[in-house]
This record gives sequence, C-alpha cells and structure tokens, in this order.
Amino acid sequence: MTDSALDGRVARFKDLSKSPKAFVDTILPEHARDIYNVIGFGVTEDAALQPAIADAQDFNLTYVGADPGKGAALHDHPTVEVFVAMTGRWAIIWGEDGENETEIDPFDAVSVPPGIMRGFRNISGEHSFLMAILGGSESGKVNWATSVLTRAKEAGLELGADGNIIETD
Repeated sequence: MTDSALDGRVARFKDLSKSPKAFVDTILPEHARDIYNVIGFGVTEDAALQPAIADAQDFNLTYVGADPGKGAALHDHPTVEVFVAMTGRWAIIWGEDGENETEIDPFDAVSVPPGIMRGFRNISGEHSFLMAILGGSESGKVNWATSVLTRAKEAGLELGADGNIIETD
C-alpha cells in the first residue's frame, strides 16, 4: 500500500471542522456541545458539517466536546451506538425517561442497542471529549424525545422534512 492510497482517509484532530449546532437539542443550554464528524456524516442535522473522511463503510465515527454538565438530550437511533470516553467522566443515560444511568471513565465503552432512548452528559469538572460510533453506512436520522423537540422549537429550532435543522426565529 502506498502513501497515496490513504489520501482522503486521514483525519487530524487539528484540521477537523466542528459544529455547535449539529443537532436540534444544541439550542438548549444544557445540551450545548461541539460535534466533529470524523468518518461519515453520521446522523448530524447540520447539513453544512462535513466529515474529514466521507467514506463510511458500515460505521460512522464522531467526536463530542462538551463543558461540564453538558451533553445530548434523550434520543434513539435505528442502529447500535457505542460511546467511548476519551477524556473526563461521562454519564450515559438511557430509558424512555432517562431513568437509567452509568458512569464511564477514559477508554470505558458502552454499547446502546437500536431503538433505546439514550443521552449523555459530561460529569467531569473540565471540557471533555467523548467518541460516538454509529453502526451502518447510512445510520438514519435521530429520533428525539417529544419534549426535546417541543423545547427546541420554543427556543427557535426545528427539523425540516429532510431531517436537518431549520431556524424558526
């Protein structure tokens, strides 16, 4: 294999694009976070966020950067989602109302099956990173808890027919 065989297949963190509005829940203060699409488009709702490596073959890889207390609202996917703490401590939340929770440290992993409501929150005292891996080349779209969509719409964001964010203000 030559060096040119890896052209377009290397993602350097310093060169990654990020989006602070990759998902409809990011308009809510407790869910503010940066999303970096590393491999594949994942389930991002910000059509402008391009991955560093577009060729996703059977999985998508995303980095999440969040301040203490911040993270994703309850949602589910039609595929498995794996969370790996890269830095800090994270709470992985699941269940219809987020009634279950487990904490993970760096390099710990949690695999959440398809169709299970899940979310996560940075529980450390500093800005930290979490890796999310979604199964499938086409991972579908996010299914949000109804309360999340209602609050986001009241704050000025909703999802269009294509599943991407629309500003309503």
